[in-house]
Amino acid sequence: MSHVFPRSCHSTIPTAVAGDGCYLIDKTGKRYFDASGGAAVSCLGHSNTRVREAAKAQIDTLAFAHTGFFTSEPAEALADLLISKAPEGIERVYLVSGGSEATEAAIKLARQYFLEIGETERRHLIARRQSYHGNTLGALAAGGNAWRRQQFAPLLIDVSHIAPCYEYAERGEAESLEAYGQRVADELEAEILRLGPETVMAFMAEPVVGATLGAVPAVEGYFPRIREICDRYGVLLILDEVMCGMGRTGHLFACEHDAVRPDILCIAKGLGAGYQPVGAMMCSAKIYDALATGSGFFQHGHTYLGHPVAAATGLAVVSEILERELVPQVRERGETLAAALHDRLGQHPHVGDLRGRGLFRGVEIVEDRDKKTPFEPGRKLAAKIKAAALEAGLICYPMPGTRDGRVGDHVLLAPPFIMTPDDAGLIADRLGGAIETALRA
Repeated sequence: MSHVFPRSCHSTIPTAVAGDGCYLIDKTGKRYFDASGGAAVSCLGHSNTRVREAAKAQIDTLAFAHTGFFTSEPAEALADLLISKAPEGIERVYLVSGGSEATEAAIKLARQYFLEIGETERRHLIARRQSYHGNTLGALAAGGNAWRRQQFAPLLIDVSHIAPCYEYAERGEAESLEAYGQRVADELEAEILRLGPETVMAFMAEPVVGATLGAVPAVEGYFPRIREICDRYGVLLILDEVMCGMGRTGHLFACEHDAVRPDILCIAKGLGAGYQPVGAMMCSAKIYDALATGSGFFQHGHTYLGHPVAAATGLAVVSEILERELVPQVRERGETLAAALHDRLGQHPHVGDLRGRGLFRGVEIVEDRDKKTPFEPGRKLAAKIKAAALEAGLICYPMPGTRDGRVGDHVLLAPPFIMTPDDAGLIADRLGGAIETALRA
């Protein structure tokens, strides 16, 4: 009997024993193409020599030094590299162990920043429905997924949620893309005014929504309008790139596509590529300087901040992505994958939408394609697709509750950046078969 506390108490899952490029291998020898990178994590695949050697070398040199006493060379080098590529104004890197820690730190930093500059009434955070920002209580409160929040609701801080930019399901028939984007962006201004501009500290959003909506990018013009509103009312813009960042959407930082400048930026997943748990909360010089010239410290912290082995691993990952020019390759391979999905599923009667950027792709499943009507939750389509895909040797990321946390199903794809053009057809074929198997069940 296993003593591991699993994610699900009622399922038996394979035991992974090895990784080889884009594949994971279980103890029976079966190979699974990792078309979701776990949860958009394994951007370099499962056997990158440079990254593994960097982690090993760092363990041999210095395994741990608490950041209350020391900085470390790999932490400094990783911060320098990230800042050299970061959006304008971002000047500091706070290294953590994962995405939830990064978004939690971002929320707390936003609050402390306003305390430091004397705007003590600023306490409200605004986010979007059908967003996901992590599983710690603060991050979960920021997230707008009703299913994830429901049983913990009495424990969560009060966060306002406005509409997502989800044009497939929520744009009016007579509404242009531009008009739709401006309308939903303007919900932010309305909510700021409702709460009182002097009480709002930050707005948090994913540039491309991952787990809860399935690779949904904002329409053109949405984020520039969001930035404009934040600037008008002195509200900080926090962009959560935990899932969509680090090259995943065809830009090292996903916000580059929308030409939007955040005040605080969160990254993780692809930063460590699965070789080590690592993430980062990055902030502007303005925010850092307010602390530096005020109280002099950030009243927050975790034991493994800036862990030398994690930092060395992240440094090797980002160096691989940049030196092998994998970001342009993501754009190219992304178009190949999009074409393969369109060929296999574009006319499928139960595929309503194919979307995404780079190697971050979503497939939305519907009962009625013309009316965009989702299946009833009782069908449990997402779980059936996941099981059928795994049986076929494909790892993908299906999720229920796409529309409102209860109804709707989608599949998220986030394969390794090193996938070949031929792998696109394999992904599309195996996923198409899994969807059809699930629909028959």
